[in-house]
Formats: sequence, C-alpha cells, structure tokens
Amino acid sequence: MICRHYWVKGRVQGVFYRSSAQDQAQQLGLSGWVKNLDDGRVEAVACGTDQQLADFEAWLKQGSPMSRVDVVEVKDEPGHPSVEGFQVSY
Repeated sequence: MICRHYWVKGRVQGVFYRSSAQDQAQQLGLSGWVKNLDDGRVEAVACGTDQQLADFEAWLKQGSPMSRVDVVEVKDEPGHPSVEGFQVSY
C-alpha cells in the first residue's frame, strides 16, 4: 500500500470539493481523509495502489463541477492512515 499527501489550491472550499473527493476516493477503494485548511486550500491523505492514487490525483486536478483547481502539490507519505475508509475531517 502506498500513501500520498496532497494539498490543493484554487477555489476548492464551499464548492463540494471535499465531499466529491470523498466519493471519488471511496469509488476507487482508497483509505484516508480530506479536510479544509484555514488558508483556503484542501489537504488530503490517500492510501492505495499506485494506479488508484494516480486516478485520484487526476480527479483532484479536475475537481468538483463548481471548483477551480490551480495547483495540486503531492508528497509521498510513509505509513498508513489512522482511519477506516475515506473520511471528511473537520
């Protein structure tokens, strides 16, 4: 299992980005979490196969219908998420 940490910048808060990301991650069978940051970005950690994560990253770059994604930063994350399934954190 591979884990990656993502930071998404753009118009990604208040546009159903987190819930859409959760839906996408669950469809892909990923585990992890997604949350809003105080600086307007969205942060996520996802764990799965390389192909699952590539598909998730492609979705993160596209985003929800009302969002606008400017930048997705990615960093490999050692270890495993501390949650079951894929959750929206608050």
